[in-house]
Amino acid sequence: MPLLDFVMKSLDGIARNKAKSILAHGGVRVNGKVVTRHDHVLKPGSVVEVQRGPSMGAPSDSQFYTIVYEDPYIIVVDKQPGVLSMPVGAKSLNMKTLLDRHFALTHQRCTAHVVHRLDCRTSGLMLYAKRIDIQQQMQDGWHDRVFDRRYVAVVEGIPQQREGRVESWLRDNPRTYVVESSPVQVEGSRFAVTHWRLLEANPHTMRALVELQLETGRKNQIRVHMSQEGHPVVGDGKYGHQDDPGSRMCLHAFKLAFYHPVTGRPLDFETPIPNYFYRALDR
Repeated sequence: MPLLDFVMKSLDGIARNKAKSILAHGGVRVNGKVVTRHDHVLKPGSVVEVQRGPSMGAPSDSQFYTIVYEDPYIIVVDKQPGVLSMPVGAKSLNMKTLLDRHFALTHQRCTAHVVHRLDCRTSGLMLYAKRIDIQQQMQDGWHDRVFDRRYVAVVEGIPQQREGRVESWLRDNPRTYVVESSPVQVEGSRFAVTHWRLLEANPHTMRALVELQLETGRKNQIRVHMSQEGHPVVGDGKYGHQDDPGSRMCLHAFKLAFYHPVTGRPLDFETPIPNYFYRALDR
């Protein structure tokens, strides 16, 4: 695979020009050496390191996530943007590896099993199981066990309505790393529904803060649907535009409520809207 394609895929399908800029500024190392050529062909077994910003030294794990809740069966975390849900490659920054390290440091004889996923560039609440049977139980009964799951986002433009519903058929295109939307069912597509409501709007910056709730949980669903509505998520260069290359994507999973897989007790977690979202709303 050409190095440029690998960088785009590894960073959640970022824009081609952004990936080229990272390469040109020495942000990619292959087997320990800086490589700037985007047509450099990777060989099996190559180790690729990507640095998206100035080096600040090795951060502690606490900079990547916060533990919101933990018991002998499950753990709920507030993930930071830039962290994958699962490993992709031997040295990827991902929540499973971070949690396995946490379990080892706290002398727990278990490993993290992902129950649901968030995009790498999306922050917010995630649930992991400590046993594979708990993982399967939560995944098999997801729609019965999870009774509230909401996101907040800053979007480009101001919706004309106070609330809305978006539905379409979504299909992942592995050749372009893009999820495609269709008003009718096509081969390989799955039905998706997103509800949104307007929380706040800034007519000076023409940006809005919206709350989103999913009926279905498809890959990139919110990002695709809001772009389809003409209001892409701020900082999403994949389905919208990224006018500030150094910015984060303004999508955060702020609420997660579900019935405990063992006790049946309802658990309801909520995190604050990131301060960065208000700065992005006001620019």
